[in-house]
Amino acid sequence: MIVDRATIASLVPHAGAMCLWDAVSHWDAQRIALHAHGHRDPAHPLRSQGRLRAVHLCEYGAQAMAVHGGLLARGRGGVAPPGMLVALRQVELHVARIDDLPGALDCEAEALVASDTAQQYRFAIHHAGTLLAQGRAAVMLQPARPA
Repeated sequence: MIVDRATIASLVPHAGAMCLWDAVSHWDAQRIALHAHGHRDPAHPLRSQGRLRAVHLCEYGAQAMAVHGGLLARGRGGVAPPGMLVALRQVELHVARIDDLPGALDCEAEALVASDTAQQYRFAIHHAGTLLAQGRAAVMLQPARPA
């Protein structure tokens, strides 16, 4: 089941162009695969000095986590709690910039740890089969408020 940009936008707190992913091509309880084309947009909100640097792929990875968490929560009939990115580990960047890449960015993310208070994922982002970035990201989740 492909998940479109409008659905992704309804799952994450990022609005407008800061919602970085365009589509989800696959997801299950542990993994998600997403695609994006906005990295070529001259008005991309993360660009500086006319370039979109590879370090921003960490934000793409973190948003992949948020989309996955949102899909899982929606599948259980709920809404994912807000989270805060607290750590990046073992990040490897294999390019300096991404705004000059002609095709889609492809991400695969896998949940390593998931609890009511925290999540940790491994992510890898490719372009045309070439690895651009990989790493792990940890998010602390806001505790659920009693009804």
